[in-house]
Amino acid sequence: MRSYELVFIVHPDVDGDDLTAVTETVKNLVERSGGKVTQVKPWGLRRLAYPIQEQREGQYVLMGLELESQAVAELERGLGLTEQVIRHLIVSVEAEEEKKDVEPPEPVAE
Repeated sequence: MRSYELVFIVHPDVDGDDLTAVTETVKNLVERSGGKVTQVKPWGLRRLAYPIQEQREGQYVLMGLELESQAVAELERGLGLTEQVIRHLIVSVEAEEEKKDVEPPEPVAE
């Protein structure tokens, strides 16, 4: 299994228990793809660099994953079908990078 990081952006109107439910849905997608979630870090509501689906903000969530490389396409397909997730990115993590604790970027001043 390889290590990956998944960052996904949830519609800004989703918060609290609904955000937890979306995060659990994504965790279930990972597990159905044969992987496991190693960490979950909600980054909160952030301003987007450009509008996505007419939204200027989104709830960011970072997940650490261990997943077979063949299962990444299946996971991406499932994320694309998850209505509340407006954008996602999966990147592989090198062994040395795994040890670093990723902090959310500072919010942009308005």
